Amino acid sequence: MKQRLIGKSGISASAVSLGAWAIGGWLWGGQDDDQSIRAIQASIDSGINFIDTAPIYGFGRSEEIVGKAIRGRRDEVIIATKCGLRWQKDFPKQGNYHFSSDEAGIQQRGSDGALYDVYRFLGPESIRWEVEQSLRRLQIETIDLYQTHWQEETTPIEDTMATLLELKAEGKIRSIGVSNAKVHHMEKYRSVGQLDADQEKYSMLDRKLESGSLPYCRKHDVAMLAYSPLANGLLTGKIGPDREFGAGDLRTWNKRFTVENRRKVASLLRELEPIAESYQLTLAQLVIAWTIAQPGVTHALVGIRNEAQAKANAKAGVVDLSDTDLVTIEKALASQGNAIV
Repeated sequence: MKQRLIGKSGISASAVSLGAWAIGGWLWGGQDDDQSIRAIQASIDSGINFIDTAPIYGFGRSEEIVGKAIRGRRDEVIIATKCGLRWQKDFPKQGNYHFSSDEAGIQQRGSDGALYDVYRFLGPESIRWEVEQSLRRLQIETIDLYQTHWQEETTPIEDTMATLLELKAEGKIRSIGVSNAKVHHMEKYRSVGQLDADQEKYSMLDRKLESGSLPYCRKHDVAMLAYSPLANGLLTGKIGPDREFGAGDLRTWNKRFTVENRRKVASLLRELEPIAESYQLTLAQLVIAWTIAQPGVTHALVGIRNEAQAKANAKAGVVDLSDTDLVTIEKALASQGNAIV
């Protein structure tokens, strides 16, 4: 498994990493906790030692599952989690309103079914409260990478970063990252102290970062963690036009998953099949390998639902795609990818 540094932190972590959103169940149609624990442990056994989670994934559930899965194996893993999304009933609704939800999915704000109003908030006292909750749920003493999940407009970034640096000095966290940020956000964080990672959506179908954040991160030695590299499963080759999604699954309302769009994706993937076969890879493994081969992308955060997926994902972390094949893939993306929503 390829190992790559998380910025200037000195922390090395597997290039293919485990994204723990789906195991929280929320927006993914539910998930069995025991199966998730087995899947996480299978990932570790297969060489994936980097696990990224967040409090909002299942409203604490994902962190708790990760904590159970790594019990007795803390020294084998690098744990990343986040702060900045508050939903608790006693939270005084500070910051920027983000969305409303229940445990099944997104709801209209103020609707009878909305159990939580989620706010983006990165105030110092809130961050200090959040880090203690995450440490408790994860059952660990130190978080390896602590990231601001979404940026907000009511708290000066300088105040947020100062608090994160204090937590680092206190040994609560080891490195600092951002997520869903722009270059101007990272500039402000870096004006106060060392920023080690940026986590953003990036895939064959999501490449806007290539003209902004990716070059910036390369220049300033900031790790780039690509989330949704398989585009919520769309690039696995396993979601055909007839696939139906269960209640609470975000793909039921995502325009990416229209029947027409799935047909376009299938056409693109057919062009990639010969390359995948030449490396004895599945399409999903090829897509993951392509992701971590892109300049500036240091880690790919890949979701799992079971042990088989965990073991399969790990294989993508030992593959070196040739320059010729990368060019061929690029041509296929240029000819077909632009037609995909």
